[in-house]
Amino acid sequence: YQRRVHGAFCLKTMKFNKDVSSSRRKTRKAHFSAPSHMRRLIMSSPLSAELQERYHCRSMPIRKDDEIQVVRGLLRGREGKVIKVYRKKWVIHVERITTDKANGQPVQIPLDPSKVMITKLKLDKDRKTILARKNKVAKQEKGKGKYTAATVAQ
Repeated sequence: YQRRVHGAFCLKTMKFNKDVSSSRRKTRKAHFSAPSHMRRLIMSSPLSAELQERYHCRSMPIRKDDEIQVVRGLLRGREGKVIKVYRKKWVIHVERITTDKANGQPVQIPLDPSKVMITKLKLDKDRKTILARKNKVAKQEKGKGKYTAATVAQ
């Protein structure tokens, strides 16, 4: 149906799930009061083209010891290793990306995880299982996912 917004008509899309609110106020509250385990997923970063090709996965939750490259903002092009994922403030701190205070003491510049690209993953057992689960090519080879014309015809 059509809805009038600021003097113009807009087509409002249909909701897909009646249990999920489309209210701006409620979604903002849910986002900013999210618990730590949900903030981990929200604070994800895209993988570099080489890593995407290797792991068949577009993005991963960022973690300490990942190596990143800044792709947006004044610090674009800078690289370094993540030294802290500050979930409470929705930011990450990267080594060698600092500024100096008035007294000369260096202080970390906070970066938004969506504005960086992961260039090297810190792989451990849990990370490997996540990558195996998210691997789209392996799922297609296994036969999971999309329906084919042959299976629909049966």
